[in-house]
Amino acid sequence: MTGDATVWWWLAAAGGAILALLGWLIARKGRRFAAGDVFRASRWSSGNRLFPTQVLVTPESVVQYKPKWIGHQEEVIHMAHVASVKIATGLILSDIEIETSGGSDPIRCHGHHKADATRMKALIEQAQSAYYRNSPIRPIT
Repeated sequence: MTGDATVWWWLAAAGGAILALLGWLIARKGRRFAAGDVFRASRWSSGNRLFPTQVLVTPESVVQYKPKWIGHQEEVIHMAHVASVKIATGLILSDIEIETSGGSDPIRCHGHHKADATRMKALIEQAQSAYYRNSPIRPIT
């Protein structure tokens, strides 16, 4: 090999390594962030191409998880503070909005599959029913 060919070979290898590293980072950031009922937005929706938004529904809370290049952003709403769940369906994907009773901004998620959006809403309603069924009755003063 000549000197020029060796340089081009090293440049191609370095470029391939960088692309592999970026692919690994995108795949790692796009994996489920927790066990349980995690709903991941479609990569085909706007704002979710590289790092799709994820929503975790537990019996105690709703967590919106947004991965970023460095770190992530999480927003948590306790089940007692969920006021309403709205679903706007399109042809294939749905947008979901979870409003709070505390006056803070609602959780807005774009690009979830219709079945996932309806399952999220059903899980939230089920968790709220169980939460309020088990809470003690407080006397009115």
